[in-house]
Amino acid sequence: MWKALGLLVYAFTIYDVVRSRFANQTDKLIWILIVFLVPFLGTVLWFAIGRNRRL
Repeated sequence: MWKALGLLVYAFTIYDVVRSRFANQTDKLIWILIVFLVPFLGTVLWFAIGRNRRL
């Protein structure tokens, strides 16, 4: 059950990053790489600081 919940949160994070608007495409690419390369930490960082930096 916890794995399914974690996978759901991870999938939502990827979706949220891809659908978000940024000042430039480089920022979006960096966030996508962070979330893909370091899934748990990338997800935590996205919700802690990344969502506040988008347009």
